[in-house]
Amino acid sequence: MSTNTCPNCGATSPADYKFCGSCGTKLEGGVSVPGAGGGMGVGKTMYFGAMQAQGRAKLVLIKGDGMDGISYQLAGTEHVAGRSEGAILFSEDPFLSPKHANFSYRDGLLYVQDLGSTNGVFKRIREPVEFDSGTLFLVGEQLLQVEACAPDLGPQMDADGTCFYASPKRPARMQLVQRLRGGDVGMVFRSRTDTLTIGREGNDVNFPDDPFISGHHAKVMSTTGARFQLSDMGSKNGTFIRIGHEEQLAHGDYVFLGQQLLRVETT
Repeated sequence: MSTNTCPNCGATSPADYKFCGSCGTKLEGGVSVPGAGGGMGVGKTMYFGAMQAQGRAKLVLIKGDGMDGISYQLAGTEHVAGRSEGAILFSEDPFLSPKHANFSYRDGLLYVQDLGSTNGVFKRIREPVEFDSGTLFLVGEQLLQVEACAPDLGPQMDADGTCFYASPKRPARMQLVQRLRGGDVGMVFRSRTDTLTIGREGNDVNFPDDPFISGHHAKVMSTTGARFQLSDMGSKNGTFIRIGHEEQLAHGDYVFLGQQLLRVETT
């Protein structure tokens, strides 16, 4: 009786066997077929699942405990996110506009565009970024704004020549303004130097009751004219700056919409 020897495990099987009786490798004239059996040295079976298109991105929702939540595949050309309009919906987020932002591709690159939302789109900074006076940024739960300070021109007269009495201004290059819910102004801090640090303790401005702010979180520097530079000081939760009309996104970027924190992942 003729037999075939399995080149995978060395076991012999009758010549009319199509598979090795020991390891299951497919036999064809005594030769194993790669990928056909279950033994060592042959091709492995791939897991079947939803595939992310090459060169495309997905948005991963970060849950409150810092773990990854649901993901949104950006497989089309445009992907609108909002509270009630678009493909990516967060219907229970009252801080999102009905149509808030659009994630789109142009020349193979991913961009996020603010669609005129009330509360804006914020992007986590990777490196120091320059911005204009009045730009909003997020540190922990604090919505902050840096403004250039006007020089003290001395007592100012009204129409009938009377000077308004007030405390004199101290020299300052910039002031940090805390924006409260409802649009109210909270704390205002005027910096006498060109550098202003923000954190939970031991800084120029401290927010000791904010659990999402690191000890030393962010730094603002005055550069030229009404321009400033914002830096993250290695904080745990990052520093987010409000984008203008549109901003390019890359793998690993974080975007904040309403109360939703999203991470960008690209193939």
